[in-house]
Amino acid sequence: MKTTRQRDLAKIHVAKKELQIDDDQYRDILWTLARVRSAADLDTHGRAQLLAYLRKLGFRAKRGASHHEGRPHNTDRDDQLKKIEALLADQRLPWSYVNGIMQQMKIQQPRIEFLSAQQKTAIIAALTRRQKRQADSAPAQDDSHA
Repeated sequence: MKTTRQRDLAKIHVAKKELQIDDDQYRDILWTLARVRSAADLDTHGRAQLLAYLRKLGFRAKRGASHHEGRPHNTDRDDQLKKIEALLADQRLPWSYVNGIMQQMKIQQPRIEFLSAQQKTAIIAALTRRQKRQADSAPAQDDSHA
């Protein structure tokens, strides 16, 4: 898992590239803002200050893909969607995995929350089968050395 420092440094370098700032300009910005020649030498405040400056220049950070991307908004009110979410979380799968299942099943709905109860049951069954296959293929653990 990335630390806040690592995420900030990654954003800084993405911004530098997107804004097409050359190395000399970049080092001048670092020196002017924080009296350092490398972003690695910045503290938390310095990184925040640099990111704010890069935003003023036009940088807009994009959200990274996450396991929650594509998550239906009504998950907390639908028991079947809760079950699907639990199976995805247990198998560390993103919500987009359900879209693949829907395509394989030839389900012609644009979003998961529009599925019928029968279609959601079929997806739960597919995820459960996958979970069982994963468990069956996992190497047996020997507890005798504990």
